[in-house]
Amino acid sequence: MSLYKYVHLMHNEKFIGPFITFIKEHFDFEEHVFIIIGGVSENIAKIPQKLNVLYFDDSYNSKLNYLKYSKLLKQYTQNADKIILHGLFGDNKSLFLFFNQILLSKCYWVMWGGDLYVYNKSRTKKIEQMRHYIRKKVYSKMGHFITYIKDDYELAQKWYGAKGEHHECFMYPSNLYKEYDIQEKEHDTVNIQLGNSADPTNNHIQALEKLKTYKDENIRIFTPLSYGNQKYAKSVILKGKKIFGDKFIALTDFMSFEKYLKFLSDIDIAIFAHKRQQGMGNIITLLGLGKKVYIRNDITPWELFKDIDVKIFDVENIELDLINETIKADNKNKIQEYFSEKNYLQQLNNLFEG
Repeated sequence: MSLYKYVHLMHNEKFIGPFITFIKEHFDFEEHVFIIIGGVSENIAKIPQKLNVLYFDDSYNSKLNYLKYSKLLKQYTQNADKIILHGLFGDNKSLFLFFNQILLSKCYWVMWGGDLYVYNKSRTKKIEQMRHYIRKKVYSKMGHFITYIKDDYELAQKWYGAKGEHHECFMYPSNLYKEYDIQEKEHDTVNIQLGNSADPTNNHIQALEKLKTYKDENIRIFTPLSYGNQKYAKSVILKGKKIFGDKFIALTDFMSFEKYLKFLSDIDIAIFAHKRQQGMGNIITLLGLGKKVYIRNDITPWELFKDIDVKIFDVENIELDLINETIKADNKNKIQEYFSEKNYLQQLNNLFEG
């Protein structure tokens, strides 16, 4: 029988390690247990494997695997005060909650984006219809929803009949403003960042077509493609090189956080053509560095930045002129004020103790 107050069910992503470290530094670490789905990787290898940091490999699907998963979760969740679901991906987690609906009142869903917007995927196959049925049952009875993008919570209400309480929280340190002592290198080109990963949801091809009108200008287009679908990445590289030649630079190697920050500091304009909330850590960091950021005007982050009075630009109207110095300074101040560690700590305090 587990006596942990807070059970975190997590997917093995690069921002999970820093989150666990933050909890260890600022809260009573022994009250938390972290069950990390996906096994050990470099992303979280720095976290000591203690009694309250567990790993479960769900890389294969079978009834036996689900039974092991279910047994592990029951052990830790039945007596917990709060169950914090860091992203709701994969069949095992949804099935477990579907068959243990008594737990849903104390479940807190940290909405990552893809786990919400899966609603828009085709449901022509019976397996997808069944998955949607299970998700709708689970989400409609979920007790709590965690997101700092209010419109995403409203979509959960609209799509899944969500009735649980909304909690505003940045959730991960990667979403915070940080003071960066980084000197920008002098460059005579307009440096453009396109997207943040090799996920097709970046819509690179459409964005490259929009940029085609500037192919003869003094530009360089940097495209991070080390993370995601590598077959898709190759198609993006072919398209980029065909239109822009050597002006298109594909970033296919993983960078350390420090190296990536230096890269971002040399960007002038960033373009994110996602049709949903995605890449927010990148966007917040770029705005905090005073960069000009383009996103779609029909996605939920557009309203978030509008609400906190941060100036962003519409991806349908891309121009090469650099950001106005007044807007640049104002954006940096607003991002620093809103996405602050002080706000983050208060949000987590409210979440754990509220």
